[in-house]
Amino acid sequence: MGGAAGEEAAVIAACFEESAAVKRAFAAEALPRLVAAAEMTVETLRRGAMLLFFGNGGSAADAQHLAAEFVNRFRLERAPLPALALTTDTSALTAIGNDRDFGEIFARQVEALGKPGDLVFALSTSGKSRNVLRGVEAARARGLKTVGLTGGDGGRLAALVDLALVVPSRSAARIQEVHITIGHALCEVVDRAFTRPGTTSGATGRRP
Repeated sequence: MGGAAGEEAAVIAACFEESAAVKRAFAAEALPRLVAAAEMTVETLRRGAMLLFFGNGGSAADAQHLAAEFVNRFRLERAPLPALALTTDTSALTAIGNDRDFGEIFARQVEALGKPGDLVFALSTSGKSRNVLRGVEAARARGLKTVGLTGGDGGRLAALVDLALVVPSRSAARIQEVHITIGHALCEVVDRAFTRPGTTSGATGRRP
């Protein structure tokens, strides 16, 4: 393979190599915190509380993706679990953005829908997104637990959440690739926890 095709192959191979290296570095450094996040997720769902996800752009897509895995299923058949992405209601998003401020689009929904004991997953590759930070502040004020998925130096998000999962990269693409792997790892743990006998009782719906 030569010429332009060879250059394209090199670029593609470098993307895969960099992605794999960042994932390995994150797993080596952050595994105990990822285990803690998995335990928080399972415990939240066992109480019948809800998972709330939000982020911007690619992180919004990841929020929707992961919420869907919990509501439907991941790899194993199990009861549906309560999870909601705060990125999907265009009427709410545009009303809040227009009438109030774009920085309030997640905070306002958390105030309306979140209950003490729910668990928030806030996604921001920089850790500096104002609306994500405001969403976490609203969650903490209402007694929700918070997990932040971010990258680089973690930004303000890492210091604001109860548990921070910080990807050691400055590339938004590489950070998002690790974020979705983090989400899938959590889904694996939850699938196994909720397909064992005696673990699905009381966890299939929203508490009153």
